[in-house]
Amino acid sequence: MKKSIIALALVAFLWNSNAANAQKKTTTSLDIKVGIDLIDVKDDKVKVTVQAPKITADKITYSIPKIVPGTYSEDNYGKNVEDFKAFDSKGTALAVTKTDDNTWSISNAKNLAKITYLVNDTFDTEKGGSFGTDIFSPAGTNIDAGNNFMLNTHGFVGYFQDKKDLPYQVTITHPETLWGATSMIDTDASKTKDVFNTPRYAELVENPIMYAKPDYTTFNVNGMDIQIAVYSPSGKVTAASITPEMKKMMTAQKTFLGNINATKKYSVLLYLSSMKPDDAKGFGALEHPTATTVVLPEMMPLEELQKSMKDVVSHEFFHIVTPLTIHSNEIQYFDYNAPKMSQHLWMYEGVTEYFANLFQINQGLIDEAEFYSRMAEKIEQAKTLDDTMPFTTMSANVLKSPYKEQYLNVYQKGALIGMCIDIIIREKSNGERGILNLMQQLSKEYGVHKAFKDEELFAKITALTYPEVGNFLSTYVSGATPIPYAIFLAKVGVSKSKDKKAGNVFLKGQTPYITVDKATKEILVRSNTDLIDFYKNLDLRANDIIMAINDKTYTLDNIYDMIGESENWKENDAITIKIKRAGKEQILTGKVSLPYEEIEGLQATDATKTNLKNAWLKG
Repeated sequence: MKKSIIALALVAFLWNSNAANAQKKTTTSLDIKVGIDLIDVKDDKVKVTVQAPKITADKITYSIPKIVPGTYSEDNYGKNVEDFKAFDSKGTALAVTKTDDNTWSISNAKNLAKITYLVNDTFDTEKGGSFGTDIFSPAGTNIDAGNNFMLNTHGFVGYFQDKKDLPYQVTITHPETLWGATSMIDTDASKTKDVFNTPRYAELVENPIMYAKPDYTTFNVNGMDIQIAVYSPSGKVTAASITPEMKKMMTAQKTFLGNINATKKYSVLLYLSSMKPDDAKGFGALEHPTATTVVLPEMMPLEELQKSMKDVVSHEFFHIVTPLTIHSNEIQYFDYNAPKMSQHLWMYEGVTEYFANLFQINQGLIDEAEFYSRMAEKIEQAKTLDDTMPFTTMSANVLKSPYKEQYLNVYQKGALIGMCIDIIIREKSNGERGILNLMQQLSKEYGVHKAFKDEELFAKITALTYPEVGNFLSTYVSGATPIPYAIFLAKVGVSKSKDKKAGNVFLKGQTPYITVDKATKEILVRSNTDLIDFYKNLDLRANDIIMAINDKTYTLDNIYDMIGESENWKENDAITIKIKRAGKEQILTGKVSLPYEEIEGLQATDATKTNLKNAWLKG
């Protein structure tokens, strides 16, 4: 899972101020048959009907997941289910007891023929709160009759006790105007009915489906078929508009990985939020073995959208390596309602995030300075979290405090752990091998259908690499010792530097200097903050309404354009701002004065290590 940390913070502040290859087959009495009705939607709820397999017990439970892989939070999807009923073959109701938020106990289960229930979507209930307070939108669901249905299947379909390994057949009836984007194969030729077959529940929940007016592109990268599907409420963004950048990025990723995976089809499902009160507000992406669901705000300028897609999708795509190919028993046999978490988030999320940055320098998409800047930023951000909490301990206990509050460190320190291991392997192999080679070996050793034991991974990695790697893991990953990054970076001739970084005139960190009037959509200078020189030099005052900048009109509807364009301003650029102050319009003219801060950076300083540095970045 990747949370998108971009200028989205400003908008949030303002508003809150293997199933893909399943073939058509004959079903049996042991199959679980599910019907999802996207045509007769009432009160923003979708009806689900589940035909039960043959049951021999007097009682059986049916559960909707509390948690799903990749989210690392207990979200209780069963809370969105209502009017749960069970029936025998004659249509007589059976007794049902709800035992917790996600589970229903059915009596006289030997006679059970089917269950029915209604599902509410999660996008409607998001409040845009802090991390973990809502169901993360890319893992959530949307019901917008006639326009869009985001079917993360774990939000609609559950499982019977001890029956998760039975085949599932899911039939979805939908309006003819809507098309379902997914990596699964529809085995029905009808224009209003799709039929999907998966060999077990775990593969069904890893295959999201997005129904919308058809807007998609397809292309092939080194034998992998890629599908890009887009839902844009206003139609301003199309699949075609983002495909060239996605193809360039995913081609580079596949080249970087080599033959490490066997995925034949991969779908990117992009949902663009209108940012209305009842729409999605949790931006980022969630990985699946053959798909990624992405949620971003539609108001983003196309260039910023493409940039964010590169950030979040590149991370999710690399999850095909780990945990989707390389993973522990805890993931292979995931318990959706009483999960035991693995110790190895440093690898699942951290190494994945490291690869999402390393491949870009490796394939020439960014330069050395940009790569160093990203790693330096991760070092600084990791310092704001608990640097003495053992990563394995945090990972195994990530669902509860105080560990869950440290989860975001998987994208900071987790990636840096991957970097340090990479450097150690490069040094010990004279530049010939790196962490990608290690992951290739682990994928051959284990793979999609073979899991490792959590407690045995470090020994396996040490055996495949060097004792120094094992020492690093025991000292800095399972141990409480902070990582001395300078020592490891020095091995490749890189050291700390002091850099001067220009900030944004509208946003300092996640605190904006501006706000909006929701009723009028006007942009105002905030009154409860200390203004920087940009405002003082132009005589921009608290509560001034910003109407236009350099003759371009701005409101909340295009505030992202304003922020994005300000990123390109240079010191002393001429600027004209049209404002309204105390009801009177005025024109302010002057020059741009950017805010600066001194930050810790990285740079290559030891020329004697150039060969090893090049092997690290380009090998």
